[in-house]
Amino acid sequence: MSADEITPAPSSFDELEPRMELRGTVKRLELYGAFVDIGVGQDALLHISQLGKPNVRNVGDVIKEGEQITVYVLKVDKQERRVALSLAQPPAFNWDDLKEGMTVSGKVVRVENFGAFIDIGAERPGMIHVSELTDGFVKSPSDVVKVDQVVEARIIKINRKKRQIDMSMKTVMPTIEEVEDDEPAEAVPTAMELALRRAMEQNEAAADAKRSKRQVDEKQKRLREQDDIIERTLRSGL
Repeated sequence: MSADEITPAPSSFDELEPRMELRGTVKRLELYGAFVDIGVGQDALLHISQLGKPNVRNVGDVIKEGEQITVYVLKVDKQERRVALSLAQPPAFNWDDLKEGMTVSGKVVRVENFGAFIDIGAERPGMIHVSELTDGFVKSPSDVVKVDQVVEARIIKINRKKRQIDMSMKTVMPTIEEVEDDEPAEAVPTAMELALRRAMEQNEAAADAKRSKRQVDEKQKRLREQDDIIERTLRSGL
């Protein structure tokens, strides 16, 4: 949003929303920050940590009383009727906005051997591992993406504790739906067919029993022959 498109000061507290860009007047400086009149009947707090510069020790080094400044709404506490401001534009996404499976677009800000970092407007860039840059084999991430290139990716994992966002540019494989079998159900066998099956099963069982007995007899015979050979060998050696 350009300076010409800055949202005018709201007329009531209830109109305030996070990320809203406003113009305000610095009313009072404190050691911990400044109070800014944004036109809702009560001043909002601009904390020293939200002055847009690191390690600020004196609020007066950044802003002055009576100065007109552009601020962004960070938080709105409807119950306590408190507003937190920032001089820095807040991210487009906070951690609660991000969901696995969400498709986002962003700019490549850094390319490493193991992957690429993408600024998607969150608190931190998301990372696309080299194995997630495309469907095929990738020798080097720089073969697929370049710094400042705008890409579209899908969030596959979010680690809120470590503040990490893992993404993928691979093609999403469509879900294959199971196709119902239109073939007619197998016909129910008749009583005669059942009787024939039972007879065949009994014959097969009898044949299996005979084969099993024959195999046992042959094994026992081989064992007896083996024992006989061992016994003769031992006797001949005495």
